[in-house]
Amino acid sequence: MKKGSKAAEPDTTGIPSDTARADARRGDTRRKYDPEQTKRNILEVATQEFSAMGLTGARVDAIAERTNTTKRMLYYYFGSKEGLYQAVLEKVYGDIRALEQDLHVSELDPVDGMQALVEFTFDYHDRQRDFVRLVTIENIHGAKYVEQVKTFKGRNVTVIHTIEDLLARGIATGQFRSDLDPIDLHLMISSLCFHRVGNRHTFGTAFGRDPSHPRLRARHRAMIVDAVLRFVRKDD
Repeated sequence: MKKGSKAAEPDTTGIPSDTARADARRGDTRRKYDPEQTKRNILEVATQEFSAMGLTGARVDAIAERTNTTKRMLYYYFGSKEGLYQAVLEKVYGDIRALEQDLHVSELDPVDGMQALVEFTFDYHDRQRDFVRLVTIENIHGAKYVEQVKTFKGRNVTVIHTIEDLLARGIATGQFRSDLDPIDLHLMISSLCFHRVGNRHTFGTAFGRDPSHPRLRARHRAMIVDAVLRFVRKDD
C-alpha cells in the first residue's frame, strides 16, 4: 500500500455501494436476457397459447406480452408464427419421447416393461392436456407443419424401437405372441390413452360420464393396461 493511502473500510451501513448496484444490474441483465432461458419461456407460453387457441387463433402479441419480450424477438428466434408453432410441436413430441427413454424398460422383464410403458403413456396423456390438444390441432392441419420438422420422424421412431425390443424379448421368453407389429401396438396403446382425454367433452355429454373423474381414471388405467397385456400375451 502506498504511503498515505487509506485502506477501504468495510461497509456497515447495509446500503449497497454504487459498484455493488452496478454489479447487481449487470447480473440482472444477464439473467433477464439469457437467450436459452428466454427461448424456453417463449416455448412454454406458446405451448399454452397454441393449445388453447390453435394456430389460427393464437396471437404472437399475447405470447410476447406474457413472456415480457417483443414480437421482434419472437421472430428473431423462431422466424415466424408458423416457425414458433413448429418449435412447440417439436418440443412436446420430444418431451414425451425423452421421458419414455427414461423408463429404461429394457432393464425390466418384458411383461413388467410393457406395463410400465402403458402406464406412463396413460399418465402422460392424462396430465399433459396441452399435448393432446396440440396433436388434435395438427391433425386438423393434416400434419402440414410437423412434417417440416426435420427431427420429427427420428425422434418418434424411438418408441417403436422400445416396443420392438420388448416384443422380441417377450417372444424369446415365451411370454408374448410372435405375430405382433410394433407400430400397430403403439397405435393401440396411443389410441386408448388419447381418446379418453381428447374426446372427454363429447363423450361426457353423450353418456353423462366424465372420463377424467378420479375414480374413472384409476379404473381406465387398469383397464387399458389389462387390455394391452392380454393382447400381447401368448396363449397357454
